[in-house]
Amino acid sequence: MRVDVLGDVLALARVDASLMATFDARAPWAIELPARQGASFHAVVAGTCWLTVDGMPPRRLAPGDLVLLPAGARHELATDPDLPTRRFDAELKRSLIQPDGELMLAGPGARTRILCAGYSYEAHAAHPVLSLLPPVLQVATAQPKSGPWLRTVLDLLAHETRGGAATGSDTAAVRLLDLLLIHVIRAWLDTGGDAVGVSWLRGLRDPVTARALAALHQRPGHDWTLDALAATVNVSRATLARRFTHHVGEPPLTYLNRWRLNVAAHKLRNTTLQVAAIAHEIGYTSEFAFNRAFARAHGHPPGRYRRHTQRADC
Repeated sequence: MRVDVLGDVLALARVDASLMATFDARAPWAIELPARQGASFHAVVAGTCWLTVDGMPPRRLAPGDLVLLPAGARHELATDPDLPTRRFDAELKRSLIQPDGELMLAGPGARTRILCAGYSYEAHAAHPVLSLLPPVLQVATAQPKSGPWLRTVLDLLAHETRGGAATGSDTAAVRLLDLLLIHVIRAWLDTGGDAVGVSWLRGLRDPVTARALAALHQRPGHDWTLDALAATVNVSRATLARRFTHHVGEPPLTYLNRWRLNVAAHKLRNTTLQVAAIAHEIGYTSEFAFNRAFARAHGHPPGRYRRHTQRADC
């Protein structure tokens, strides 16, 4: 069974997509999008525009360009980066929204069409994913390796957002945004992922480390030893330890312990399983040992953690 480590982590962190707007504007125009909790995403479907993020030079976006701002940084979109901006707030949104839900900005010039979305993630998730990415991640559907797949998903997304009241169009758009996020990160890793720091995300680029990560994610409750994991990925114990630690920043079994406790935290938040059952599922033979390890990692023993996070979500 092939395990998708990236998808596994995204699911555990409950990274959820929501379509914010389809923006259709004619030049000249310039808008400021305030910082938000979560990530911001833009896909240019037609026309061109400029993206400006504080502290960075403006970058030109062309049709087929996709931009992810993992930390939801304040940014500007404009036909000219020197134009004065209008802040995109509730009042501006009300003035631009059309009966079909699109945001339209009239003007005499060239047309630009952008799909804008957001990604939120579970505040209590301890296994970061979006935080490991650079402040601005840009990929293009013109790139040869990942571009065709990105283009296909983007075309489907554009089709669904034009569907208006078509049955299931909103649900289809959100599912496609989930898929698009994985493809964007994958494409970035293929082309510009050297910028990522030492982490499990960097480890996905190394074939030996990626196979080891997949094995640990597939069977987190297994009684892994370094020898057993090395045999599973068909390398020596020394090679596995060296490459895994170099890319991920910690030895395989240290990573496994953290991943087990993150899985446990997810189960405590989202299931009614007893603490003892969760401990057994992730490979602990002693509930006492699990309680101690969990408290060190998350600041509270499992029972108190469950009560605290349930109150926070109310």
